[in-house]
Amino acid sequence: MAASQLQNPLKTPSSQLSIKKHKPCFLKPRRLTVSAAHPHLNGRKLRVAVIGGGPAGSSAAEALASGGIETFLFERSPSTAKPCGGAIPLCMVDEFSIPHHLIDRHVTKMKIISPSNLTVDFGSKSLRAHESIPMLRREVLDAFLRTRAESAGAQLIPSLVTHLEIPASSLSPYIIHHTVNNSRKTLAVDVIVGADGANSKVAKFIKAGNYTCAIAFQERIRLPDEKMEYYQNLAEMYVGNDVSPDFYAWVFPKCDHVAVGTGTVCGKQDIKMYQRGIKQRVKNKIKGGKVIKVEAHPIPEHPRPVRVRGRVALVGDAAGYVTKCSGEGIYFAAKSGRMCGEGIVRASEGGEWMISEDDLKREYLMEWDKKYVSTFRFLDLLQRVFYGSNEAREALVEVCGSEYVQRMTFDSYLYKKLAKGDRWEDLKMVFGTFGSLMRCKIVGRDMAAFNLQLFHE
Repeated sequence: MAASQLQNPLKTPSSQLSIKKHKPCFLKPRRLTVSAAHPHLNGRKLRVAVIGGGPAGSSAAEALASGGIETFLFERSPSTAKPCGGAIPLCMVDEFSIPHHLIDRHVTKMKIISPSNLTVDFGSKSLRAHESIPMLRREVLDAFLRTRAESAGAQLIPSLVTHLEIPASSLSPYIIHHTVNNSRKTLAVDVIVGADGANSKVAKFIKAGNYTCAIAFQERIRLPDEKMEYYQNLAEMYVGNDVSPDFYAWVFPKCDHVAVGTGTVCGKQDIKMYQRGIKQRVKNKIKGGKVIKVEAHPIPEHPRPVRVRGRVALVGDAAGYVTKCSGEGIYFAAKSGRMCGEGIVRASEGGEWMISEDDLKREYLMEWDKKYVSTFRFLDLLQRVFYGSNEAREALVEVCGSEYVQRMTFDSYLYKKLAKGDRWEDLKMVFGTFGSLMRCKIVGRDMAAFNLQLFHE
């Protein structure tokens, strides 16, 4: 289709509207679906714009294009990448066909270090022989996923979206105003997928509501060879008020450097102080290292009040799909994008029919909530129980010394589902957790809620 045609508002002539008839049967009455609500798009395919080219947007665009939808993928800065620890769950490698050469490190050892520097080796005994935590760089992963979306048929538009015109009717198009090389352009589409991060413009245009944001700050540090050898297959997590009042700090290995960073909700204005805190904790391990990049980025702390409005759906960080406790978002971004894209394909029957808000809610939002809402609630409880004070963090590290706790944690993290364990071991874990918290004088309502959910999952 010529480019000039794409700049014009979409039109569906009334002559193209039809009525779908279903043959009558004795078990159910004859149904008529009035095409004015869901018109058949004769002569063209459903047009969808995906705004944001990270894991969420690229996965959505790939699913849409593969399903026969005319797909446009907007990405403001293809050469840049969001600051990110870069850990992905093992299941993502196969589920999203991530080539192994993109993975910098296969972490098989983790250390979690308490405020008093109590250290627990997490994984050396509890990981199975074939298991690891893949670590990669976002700029590498994002570029790969965008290229794959293009190969599936999505049109990549390196452009800044400046404004959205919201249609006055259910059949009118959305008009996307954007700039390409300082030139203003417009594009008319039927559906929009907002995948433009925590500060989503799409969310603002559809009045999706606000949410609390954390801030992640990290430095990439190139270490001397002998120091880098220590982090060959090791990742470290540090907890304590000195590194974050409500989250954790990390040292994650990359291809030829480590990412040293922290995150917080409560003390965002003090993020550089917490960064100095983690660097102080690991100063002997990173001595002689050279900072090669400094990065910071907002991270949503809970889903937005509205994730679908009209023919617009939010995915990834724009929707608020980052887990509490771990701060993980890469997998959930890619998964939500793919689920949304596939939902649009199903609702439109491969791009043949117009879709509605109800279609997006049924085929995407309800499916997402059914699959993941319990996971997000459980991790929210964990954060409230264990991240509120240094005493609670000491208890957390102590609890993590249990091989059963470690195995359950890895089963849940690596395969992205709440692990179902042995009831007797679960009971022992609960009593062990209570014991640790009582020693730290921290038993309360959040802990009771945590135990209730544990036994109901």
